[in-house]
Amino acid sequence: MELNNPQEKKIFFYDEDVSSKVLRSAQHYHSVFEMYFMVNGECKYFIDNKCYEVTKNDLVIIPDGITHNVVYISESHTRKLISCSRNYIPRSVIPHLQSLIYIYRNPNISEQISKIFDRIAPEYLSPDQFSEDTIKNLIASLFILLARNAETRLEVKTGISYIEKAVRFIQENFTSAITLSEIAKLISVSPEHLSREFKKETGFGFNEYLNMLRLQKAEALLKTEHGLSVSEIAYFCGFNDSNYFSDKFKREYGYPPSALRKK
Repeated sequence: MELNNPQEKKIFFYDEDVSSKVLRSAQHYHSVFEMYFMVNGECKYFIDNKCYEVTKNDLVIIPDGITHNVVYISESHTRKLISCSRNYIPRSVIPHLQSLIYIYRNPNISEQISKIFDRIAPEYLSPDQFSEDTIKNLIASLFILLARNAETRLEVKTGISYIEKAVRFIQENFTSAITLSEIAKLISVSPEHLSREFKKETGFGFNEYLNMLRLQKAEALLKTEHGLSVSEIAYFCGFNDSNYFSDKFKREYGYPPSALRKK
């Protein structure tokens, strides 16, 4: 559901994900807010630079522009998904968003959260002339409910600390020629162990994550730094070969970096 007016573009999407298999999802990096309500099942969520254990009735809240990935550890799962642009978020809630992300666990209001998701589904799947305003009001109610009860949310266990340290190192040094062995030495583990645990915790291989991060940074620069050439951006983001960068970029986004620059 995409709604346009002269001042802004509103984007809203609802979906339910049901699976009887253990799945490993593809990476995600979106320009919209995402909220996943875990109806049942267990998974590990890698968000930004931390890994979280998510279980039944948890709400995963991921702001726009944040890298995330999920690894399911239960044999089956059901989750409900909302994606929306920021203009669905009430203005009164925006100053409190930091207190809501990334994993919202609060048994006191989990039933209320579930009911809001249940009310959104038919409005999105079988809309009428009132559905647009109804969905907007329901999303506002959801965010206000979360903000009002933020102080009673429970702490969620995070993953292995040295994996988080490795991720932070990559994020801070992606422009340099960093290697798995270098980071393994930094955190005092073997490269083989780091490679195995990195994949297990984040859902990404080491090189996969490094290249993805570099491509995301390059995409942002292509949109904003018009004084830099494609080759300059490639080298700045850690790619030693501009042709290799262009090939990777096209595989990831479906078009070459020069096409994004022309846009």
